[in-house]
Amino acid sequence: MKYDRCKKIFGEENFNKLKDKKIIILGVGGVGGYALDCLYRSGITNITIVDFDCFEQSNQNRQIGSDAVGKVKVEHLKTLYPNVTPIEAKIDLQWVEDNDLDEYDLILDAIDDIKPKVQIIKRYYKKLISTTGSAKRLDPTKIEYINIWKTHNDPFAKKIREELKKIRFNKSFKVIFSTELPNCKELGSFVGVTGSFGLAMCSKAISKLLEEDI
Repeated sequence: MKYDRCKKIFGEENFNKLKDKKIIILGVGGVGGYALDCLYRSGITNITIVDFDCFEQSNQNRQIGSDAVGKVKVEHLKTLYPNVTPIEAKIDLQWVEDNDLDEYDLILDAIDDIKPKVQIIKRYYKKLISTTGSAKRLDPTKIEYINIWKTHNDPFAKKIREELKKIRFNKSFKVIFSTELPNCKELGSFVGVTGSFGLAMCSKAISKLLEEDI
């Protein structure tokens, strides 16, 4: 059966809890796409995906579905994962203001725009799994899940911390993070790390959903 091995590792009762959960993934690029694939293959299929972009050739080194160059990401991913709900939208400050995400059991944030990311953390940190910088890195074994205030070696995470301080956010909040220093100045990327970020998001999401039911 399709999910037989998932049931064996999660347990039948836990699997049944997970499959009824409602999740939204913000950004389905190199990180969010792998989080989507992992959740879907684990039996969680009530997933809303939000992104405004189209697949480009430069995405093909790391993004699921990127062979469909020119296609809207969320619409094409809907053909690969039929149960998802696609929303084609740019996640900016206005979108965050206009959309109430409280209906979801969990929010996965894989966007790289600082301002909306910070607002999402401020509003939903209790039900949020968020990522920092995954580009420019080569070693997936350096990935950790740690308090945002303990992140280092990552200019992107530093910007997030600075913006959170500006709005006087001082809560304890964990993020998916790599201790590895960037390996290049340009926007290089390696699927071994970006994909691992997405898989880590999925793993932490499942753990968080089960912990809340205990």
